[in-house]
Formats: sequence, C-alpha cells, structure tokens
Amino acid sequence: MNNIDMSRVAATPDGRVSRAEAAKFLGFKPKTLAEWHRIGKGPRSQLVGGRRFYHLSDLAIYVSEGR
Repeated sequence: MNNIDMSRVAATPDGRVSRAEAAKFLGFKPKTLAEWHRIGKGPRSQLVGGRRFYHLSDLAIYVSEGR
C-alpha cells in the first residue's frame, strides 16, 4: 500500500466512509463516485440504510492499483 494519509477523512470505527469522504480521499467529487457506481466502475461500495459507504481498505487498494 502507498503512503496514503487516511487521517484526513472521517471514518466509522469499522473503517467505513461516506461517499463524500471517499470522494475527498480519492480527489474526486461525490457525483463522480455516484456515476462510477451507476456504470459499474470505481472502488467497491456497500449500501447501508439507503446510503452508500466505502471501506478505507478498498479505497487504498483502488489507489495502489493505479485506477
């Protein structure tokens, strides 16, 4: 894994972040992640209570693979 500063996003105790926080982590806008999800692209996400969440570990893998 690259030296990614995971402290700059607000995560739940189990490592989940909101779409807005995931977008901040990746350097994109939340709408970009929403579109990626719609077309089946981007990092893995999970729907919890009607909201989309991303695990920091999945985001770090996505970045380290150069996607």
